[in-house]
Amino acid sequence: MIRTAVIGFGVSGRIFHAPFLAAADAYSLDFVVTGNPDRAAQATARYPHATVLSGPDELFARAAEIDLVVVGTPPATHAGLAATALDHGLHVVVDKPFTVTSAQGEALIEHARRVGRVLTVFQNRRWDGDFRTLRRLVQDGELGTVHTFESRFEWWKPQGPRDWKARAGIADGGGILFDLGTHLIDQARLLFGPVESVHADLARRGAGASDDDSFLLLTHTGGTRSRLFMSGVAALPGPRFHVLGSTAGYTKWGLDPQEDALQGGAGPGDDGFGREPHENWGTLGVRGHTRRVEPEPGDYGQFYRLLAAALDAGGELPVDPRDAVDVLRIIERAHARKGDLSR
Repeated sequence: MIRTAVIGFGVSGRIFHAPFLAAADAYSLDFVVTGNPDRAAQATARYPHATVLSGPDELFARAAEIDLVVVGTPPATHAGLAATALDHGLHVVVDKPFTVTSAQGEALIEHARRVGRVLTVFQNRRWDGDFRTLRRLVQDGELGTVHTFESRFEWWKPQGPRDWKARAGIADGGGILFDLGTHLIDQARLLFGPVESVHADLARRGAGASDDDSFLLLTHTGGTRSRLFMSGVAALPGPRFHVLGSTAGYTKWGLDPQEDALQGGAGPGDDGFGREPHENWGTLGVRGHTRRVEPEPGDYGQFYRLLAAALDAGGELPVDPRDAVDVLRIIERAHARKGDLSR
C-alpha cells in the first residue's frame, strides 16, 4: 500500500484526489490536512480511517508514516510544500498549476532528482473522456492534417470566484489562465506538440483580482493553430471542441461529466461514472456526411493507477513535470504580452 496524505480539502483535495485514492487498491488515505473546521469534519465523516491534521507541520512531523504527499492547496504554496515533502523523503503529487513560475518548477524537478523522489503534476483533464476521444481521432488520422483546434472551458459565474481565488493576483497564480488555461494548454501541447508563438487576450470582467475571460492563440511548430477560450462569464458557452482538418471536422458540446458527478456525491466506482449522455456525443465528418461519435468514458483514476505502477516498478509517470513547466512558460509569455487587464 502507498501510504498517502492529502494537504488541502477544498475542491482539489475533496473532489479530485481523496475519492480516487480511497477507491484505488494500491493506496491508503492515511492523512488529510486542513485548517478549516467544517472541512475537517467532512473529511472525518467521509474517511474515518484517515487522521485529520490542522497543518502541514503536524504532517511532516509524522513523515515516517507516509510515502506520498498530494499538494492540493492554493498555487502560491505549491513550491514550498512540495520542497518540504521532498526533503522529508516523500514522493509528491502537485495539483495544477504546478507552481506560479517556470523557474520554481524547474527548481522542484532538480530537487526531486537530487533526493531521488518521484514528482508529478495532477493534469487530470488528460483523462477527460471527450479529450481521450479526440486524441484517438487525431492519432488515427480521422481528420487528416489538423489546421485549426478550438477548445473551451466556459461557464456562467457572474458573481466571480470564491475563497482564495477571489483575492489571488497573477503573482500568486490567480486568474482563469492559471486555472482552466493550464488544462487547455496542456491538452493542446499533447495533441499538436511544441508551441512556437503565443498571442493572448486576457480580460477581467467580474469582481475577482485577476483575469476571468481570456483567449490564447498558440501556433505549434507543426503548423496547427490552437484557439483556447476560457471564461467564467459565458452566459451561453461555445462548443467544447471544434476541430478542423484537411479531410474532416469534429465538434463536441458539453463538459466531461466527472467533476459534476463527484460534486454531486458520486464515486469513481459507480455505474456509468464518466459516461456522457447521447446529446453530448461529438459529430465527425464534412457537411452533409457526418456521424456521431460516442466519447470514451472519462477516467481520472487512471492518473493514480499509472502513478502506482511508476512507484512500484519505475514505470513512466502519468505526467512528466517538465510538461507542466512548458505550460508555465506559455502562461508567462501570455502574461508578458497582455498589457493591462481590460474590463
